[in-house]
Amino acid sequence: MSGPVLTTQRLALIPVAVTDHDEIAALWRDPVFTRAIAGRGPLSDEEVWLRLLRDIGHWTVLGRGNWTLRLTATGAYVGSVGVLEYRRDCEPTLDAPELGWGVGPSFQGQGLAREALDAALDWCDRELRAPRTVCLIDPGNAASLKLADRVGYRHLAPAQYLGKGVLLLERIAPSTV
Repeated sequence: MSGPVLTTQRLALIPVAVTDHDEIAALWRDPVFTRAIAGRGPLSDEEVWLRLLRDIGHWTVLGRGNWTLRLTATGAYVGSVGVLEYRRDCEPTLDAPELGWGVGPSFQGQGLAREALDAALDWCDRELRAPRTVCLIDPGNAASLKLADRVGYRHLAPAQYLGKGVLLLERIAPSTV
């Protein structure tokens, strides 16, 4: 199953596909990107492949998942945004759809992550009708924390994930406010 293609002023959000592998791998090999997102160094080729299969499986099984972000003007790969259910082994347990996002360092600071996140949240609110969504963010990732705040996420609780302290945030859907 493939999911919907979303468009914004500058982006096409396309359900992740095998053909995205090389660009995804290049991004996840970038230590600047992985430090902010994963709190560690670059991912191995095996880890990237498993992430890709997981993301494709999301669309197949759940009808939601990660979208690949591409500039509409050039087709350049920007990053991803998604509505996820990773069933993370974290405390507290995530009990709502999880939003995740990341754009490559060369595209940061241009408002593209906000544009993509707005589109994903709009789709989530309209299609899933979930009363709330959550996200996990490393406390040192100031840019993601600022973006999360701008789109309505609020601190819910400190959390533990993979033995590390992270922040759990929630966003109440506009129709339930």
